[in-house]
Amino acid sequence: MSENLLKALEASAGGRAMAPRLANGVASLVLDVTGLDAGARAALEARVRDALLRSPEVTDVRIVQTADKVARTAIAIGSGKGGVGKSTLSANLAVALARSGKKVGLVDADIYGPSQPRIMGNREKPEAVGKQIVPNESFGVRMLSIGQLVEGDTALAWRGPMASNALGQLIEGDWGDAEILIIDLPPGTGDVQLSLLQKWKPAGAVVVSTPQDLALIDATRAIDLFRKMQVPLLGLVENMSGYACPHCGEVSDPFGAGGAEAAAKALEIPFLGRVPLRLSIRQASDAGTPPAAGEGEDAAIFREIAERLLEQLPRR
Repeated sequence: MSENLLKALEASAGGRAMAPRLANGVASLVLDVTGLDAGARAALEARVRDALLRSPEVTDVRIVQTADKVARTAIAIGSGKGGVGKSTLSANLAVALARSGKKVGLVDADIYGPSQPRIMGNREKPEAVGKQIVPNESFGVRMLSIGQLVEGDTALAWRGPMASNALGQLIEGDWGDAEILIIDLPPGTGDVQLSLLQKWKPAGAVVVSTPQDLALIDATRAIDLFRKMQVPLLGLVENMSGYACPHCGEVSDPFGAGGAEAAAKALEIPFLGRVPLRLSIRQASDAGTPPAAGEGEDAAIFREIAERLLEQLPRR
């Protein structure tokens, strides 16, 4: 290859081109597309092809793409029952991790009750490239949810195998260079959870519970499931922990206080923190603007939980 052709290749490929060869006017090369999503891969190949075809030496371009497998840490967010704020925590934890500099993906694995499109303000239908679904991005987080693929008021009357297959398509989406994949599990300990834990074994799990004894009983069941499936417990989060009256400022505990922290100690798993019962958190989540994406006290709560979670990952 001529020096000008090599310069054009370097300028267009940004150091990702390997093993260039020119024979009978045909330029053959290998592109390293590690960490790029489908759109970025296609754009890179088109850019390189156009740059090379501008040279009178080249009549055709043949490109092979190659990529190393991206090391990705999957973290399951679970609970033993619904209504404890698991999806709100999952969304805000993903956003907080992204704001800390991590490249994050969010899977809404609650097939029968997907809520992430609303919390993340992202109802845009994702595109499919080949056999993979390409996530859309909100607040620096790539996201996939069955709620983006069906109408919001559609009841999914799917049996276990169908739900597990749909979940597989979400988890095996084109996540590009995402380092951490937050998986918002459905509540309980049924088929979908078992399929996920068996086939796509997460690096760890976080359990969400409210402080009262009844919720903690169910949370303990979720913890037991993770342990039986040999998924490390990264921590327990206490949600709806204390309510400050917006008028007088008095703090009350309608669901009790400290129960999750005491349970974490008894079960010998880390306690990651508390999320208070606040109108501002509920309003922001309903509006599709997760509090972790903003500033102030609400954002700080999720930022601190994210920091404690990251401290647990190297140990596991």
